Amino acid sequence: MPRPHKCRRICFAPDFSYFKPAGIPGKDLEEIILTLDELEAIRLADKGGLYQEDAARRMDISRQTFGNIITAAHAKVADCLINGKILKISGGTISMVQERNFKCSDCRHEWSVPFGIGRPQACPSCNSPNVRRSEEDKGYCGGRGRNRACGQDRFGMKKR
Repeated sequence: MPRPHKCRRICFAPDFSYFKPAGIPGKDLEEIILTLDELEAIRLADKGGLYQEDAARRMDISRQTFGNIITAAHAKVADCLINGKILKISGGTISMVQERNFKCSDCRHEWSVPFGIGRPQACPSCNSPNVRRSEEDKGYCGGRGRNRACGQDRFGMKKR
């Protein structure tokens, strides 16, 4: 029996879940599922330009596991593009980061901001624009061990 998957930390969930070739009805196309951890690997490595070791650290997995995930993701995307298949984004053993922590450089005020609403422009306490991520959030997309819950989420994904 294989070892169970470790929860993979992700910081991004798309607003959409399907890509398909234009002009062909979906019922006539084969569907390939790209999991959210595979999408996160593409986001970190290809869009973000991170080395595998750094991206793996952000996802809280080993470099070897990250390499396996990104290889599988590239194969699925290539299959969809070359063979005209639907790409469905869904599933994965993941832990979604729920908030990010910020700190004001001037007044030292710390606060949390829900993930996905953008970076704060000013400190809510002193209105200073000198805002940065708090030390515990640096290098991660939501802080090590913070807001990690496993179960089912709004994407119908199984989490551990």
